[in-house]
This record gives sequence, structure tokens and C-alpha cells, in this order.
Amino acid sequence: MTTVLIADDQPLQRFGFRMLLESQDDMTVLGEAADGGEAARLTDELHPDVVLMDVRMPGVDGIEATRRIVAAGRRTRVLILTTFDLDEYAYAGLRAGASGFLVKDAQPEELLSGIRAVATGDAVVAPSLTRRLLDAYAHHLPADSRDTSPGTEPACHPLLASLTDREREILTVMGQGWTNTEIAERFHLAESTVKTHVGRILAKTGSRDRVQAVILAYDTRLVKPS
Repeated sequence: MTTVLIADDQPLQRFGFRMLLESQDDMTVLGEAADGGEAARLTDELHPDVVLMDVRMPGVDGIEATRRIVAAGRRTRVLILTTFDLDEYAYAGLRAGASGFLVKDAQPEELLSGIRAVATGDAVVAPSLTRRLLDAYAHHLPADSRDTSPGTEPACHPLLASLTDREREILTVMGQGWTNTEIAERFHLAESTVKTHVGRILAKTGSRDRVQAVILAYDTRLVKPS
């Protein structure tokens, strides 16, 4: 059973989400929050598998709430809901540690499959869309992640030090928006082998999911905006 917390400042929106989720045999709603502060508090109390997080809420917004939830170190994953797929809030949400985002006009089945994917540890953003999003908002990267001193070259970055050459290659093309299938074809590997490499990359770099690994590729300058 996948447990969900709904965070949205619109009561009617929360009601609609609850009705949809509770119509599923494998989902249950643990609670609702009308702002980010309440979402972070309820997550700490209820430990849901997934928080369905609106970004634009009064007081503490969904981005700050996501930061608080991720900083707590719990297994809860955050799925951001935005109005537009290239909204700067989506970018900020991913950098804050969200496992993905969906636009609010997504079809019900897309929302349900997105929640299920996030709950099992997958990232809910198409690789090519992740690349477009990061390229569009790369200028929002904090200055310290774009430090051009010699010690911050990708080859010297401590988060990349434990990666093998092949893992570094795969992280680079992940950052360029390649899917596992495309990586397998390019490097003449079985797709299962690619998945193993991706899993090792996530473990070695401490990335929560594929989205966070892609952000790392940008932060360490393995990948540069087009």
C-alpha cells in the first residue's frame, strides 16, 4: 500500500486528489496540508511514502517544504505539481530534493503512475525534459556550484572521485538526457547492465534518484548547458 500526503492550499484540489487516490486499491491518503509548513510537520508525524506537493502555497511554499522534508533524511519522496513544465518552481523543486514533477493538467492515470513510480524510488521526469529544464534554468545554479577554480574540475570533484571511468561516462550522458535504452545502445551494453551502473552511480554519489544525479552532473560541470 502506497501512503500519500496531499499538500495544496486549494480545498477543492485536495478533495479531487483524495477522491482519485482513494479509488485505488493500492493507495491511501494519510492526511492533507494547506501550506508547506503543515506539510513538513505532517510528514514528520505520519511518514508517508509520497508527498504530493503544490509549489505555490501561502506562507511556507512547496520548495521550502521539500527542503525540510529531504533534510530530515526520511524515506518520504516528494512529487512536485506545477502549472507549466518549464516553470522555474519545478527547477527549484528538483534542486531542493524532489523526486520529480508533474504538471497540474496531467491525466489522472499519469498522476497515479507518477506516485507509484516515486514510491518505488524512480524519478518522474522524462530524461529529455530534465535536460531542457536544467538548461533553461542553469543560471539559477548557486555560485559555489559553478566555481571555476582548478580544484573543482570534474575530475577532481570529491563526489565523483569514487566513480569508475564507465560510471563517469554514463553519468555524463544521463545529464545529457539519455535514457537507459539509449545508453545501452551507445555503449553496447545490456540494459540490465546500464541499470546496475546507474544504481552504483546513485549509491556512490549519494543521489536520491536519477534526477538528483543529473543535477549533480550539472553542479560538477560534467555537463554544461547547451
